[in-house]
Amino acid sequence: MVGESIERTVVVVGAGQAGCQAASSLRQDGFVGRLILVGAESHLPYQRPPLSKGHLTRTAPRDSLWFRPHAWYRDNDVELHLGRTIDAIDRTGRTIHCGEQRINYDVLVLALGARNRALDVPGAGLEGVLSLRSLDDADALLKRLDTADDIVIVGGGFIGLEVAATAAALGKRTTVLEVSERLMGRAVSNGTAEFLLQAHRSRGLTIELGTTVVELVGRGGAVEAVLTSDGGRIPAQLVLVGIGAAPETHLAAEAGLEIDNGIAVDEYLRTSDPDIYAIGDCVSCPNPYAGGARIRLESVQNAVSQGRLVAAAILGHPAPYDAVPWFWSDQADIKLQIAGLSLGHTEVVIKGDVAARRFSTYCFAGERLIGVESVNSPGDHLAARRLISAAETVSPAEVRADGFNPKVAARKH
Repeated sequence: MVGESIERTVVVVGAGQAGCQAASSLRQDGFVGRLILVGAESHLPYQRPPLSKGHLTRTAPRDSLWFRPHAWYRDNDVELHLGRTIDAIDRTGRTIHCGEQRINYDVLVLALGARNRALDVPGAGLEGVLSLRSLDDADALLKRLDTADDIVIVGGGFIGLEVAATAAALGKRTTVLEVSERLMGRAVSNGTAEFLLQAHRSRGLTIELGTTVVELVGRGGAVEAVLTSDGGRIPAQLVLVGIGAAPETHLAAEAGLEIDNGIAVDEYLRTSDPDIYAIGDCVSCPNPYAGGARIRLESVQNAVSQGRLVAAAILGHPAPYDAVPWFWSDQADIKLQIAGLSLGHTEVVIKGDVAARRFSTYCFAGERLIGVESVNSPGDHLAARRLISAAETVSPAEVRADGFNPKVAARKH
C-alpha cells in the first residue's frame, strides 16, 4: 500500500474519465507522494459525452470539455505528460517505457480505455469515413458535417443514435444501418428498442435494420455512397462507423497481465500483479449485478466509481467494487437513463405514458428487479438505482399495481 509517504510514486496511464478521476481522488483523499498522469492525446483531459452532442452543434464551448483547467494540475502537483504513448511495462523493475524515457512507479494504474472497432469492407479508408472516440475525431466529424448533406451512420447503438439525432436536427439527410433486427444491441429491452426506432423515424431518420454494409464507393478518394447487403446504394458524403469498441489490452498483455475480455481485475480492481491496478473501459471485473460474472462496462459511472475506489485502495482503504451500473444517452428530445443490467430478464412492466415519451420499463429476472430503462423520467431513474441495490426490492406485482411510486418504494426498501 502506498499510504501517504512522499517517497512513493503513483503513475496513472490514461487521461480519460477513469484516469483523471483516480488522480483527482488521490489528491483529494490525501495522497502526498509523487503523482504522474500520462495521456496519449495532446489535449487537456476532457469529457467525452458532449462529443456526440453539444460539440457537434457548437453549443458546448471547447473550454467546457476539460475536466480541470491546466492550473489545477500545477497547483495539485500532478505531473501531466500529454501526447505520450507507453511502449512497455517492466514489472520487475517497476518501470514504464515511454520512448527513451523511463518512469519508475511504486503503484501503476492502467486506465487505457478502448478503441473503436473498424469497418472491414472495401472503401473503408476513403476520405469522409470516420469514427468517434476522441476530440480530434469529433473535430473532424464537425468539419465534415458542415459540408455533407447525406450522412450514413453504421451502427444503431448509443453513439450512432446520438450522432444521428444530432445530424437530423441539423437538417441532414441521415440514414442509420444496423446489422441486427433491433436498435441498441442488448443494452435495452425489446420494448424500449422499438420505442426508440419509432421515435427516431418520426423525426425523419431513415433506419434500416438487418442491413449490412458490403462496400463504400467514392470519387476522387472521397466517399460517395454506401452499398448494402440488400442491393441498396445510399448517397453519403459522410459515413460514421459506430459498431462497438474493443478494450485496449495490448500493453497489459505484453507485460504478462491476465486478460479476459479486458484486463482482468479482482473486486478490488487489482490485476494479476499486486502493484498494478486497472480501471475503466479496458477492465473486466466481477460484478454482483451480473451474478458475480466478470463483465466489462463502458460508462462514465463505471469510470468515475472505479477511479474513486482505486484511489481509496492505494491509500490503504480497499473496498469491493459493487456500484450499481448506470448509463445515459441523450438522443434529441429523448433522455434515456438505464439502471442495472437487464440482460436475461424474463418479464417487463412498463409504467408511465409511452405516447407522451415519458415512461420507465422495469425488467425482472423472476421476482428480482435487475434493470430499469427510463425515458425522460429522471426521478424514476434515481429511485431505480436505489431499488436495484436493495437487498429486498420490488416485485413485478408491486410495480404493476395502481399507484406505484418508485420514490416511495425506494424509501421503503
